[in-house]
Amino acid sequence: MKFDRFAQWLANCAGRPQTFVIAFLLILAWAVTGPLFDYNDTWQLVINTSTTIVTFLMVFLIQNTQNRDNDELHIKIDELLRTTKRAHKALLDLEDMDPAELHALRKQYQSMGKLDPHQADRRDPPGD
Repeated sequence: MKFDRFAQWLANCAGRPQTFVIAFLLILAWAVTGPLFDYNDTWQLVINTSTTIVTFLMVFLIQNTQNRDNDELHIKIDELLRTTKRAHKALLDLEDMDPAELHALRKQYQSMGKLDPHQADRRDPPGD
């Protein structure tokens, strides 16, 4: 749980304009120091290593926050479906369907979207 809070806090910090400006200034400072170090291998290694480490860690941070956001969104949508009388209850378990079932359900909803709105209401709900 501590990691989740830390990841959320770090993701919020990383997404701020100030963080972008700091990163941009660091890269600018690195570029300006190129002539001082004759653009040698160590000078290049500093930026390559730094950006690789930051990128590697950010991948896991972003994945963690996306997983959390996705779970929260699923719970909210499930609650809306559960409390809506006319909602198709079969939609509550979409994450358990295989890709073929999801594709078939998507096609069904696409065809319902092409119908007159009054006809779509009378159509049999999926999975019911």
